[in-house]
Amino acid sequence: MERERHDPSTDTEAVPGAHLAQLATGAEMSVQHFSIEPGAEVPSHSHHHEQAGYITAGALTFILADGEEVVCEAGDSYVLAGEEVHGAENRGDERVEGVDIFSPPRPNPDWQE
Repeated sequence: MERERHDPSTDTEAVPGAHLAQLATGAEMSVQHFSIEPGAEVPSHSHHHEQAGYITAGALTFILADGEEVVCEAGDSYVLAGEEVHGAENRGDERVEGVDIFSPPRPNPDWQE
């Protein structure tokens, strides 16, 4: 068994106002912590990884390829299929925090793959 502790000082700013931290990584999945400041936007992108996440604080608006918007609040979980185009915005006044699981593992901070 391996154990990882989140050290916020090692977070990577992937885009302005959005920070990622690699947590545990296994052979077939990885876990990342994220925080997104009020007003920050994660640009539309896709990746081959399946992505499942859980919001622990705030509310995050996902923008999908067809223009659909889905708001996920603290306590909500979500799944994005591999290659599904998505972006996200923090439109609230509170920092959004959460955890994402990627399969296959997603290296940190290989954000622009």
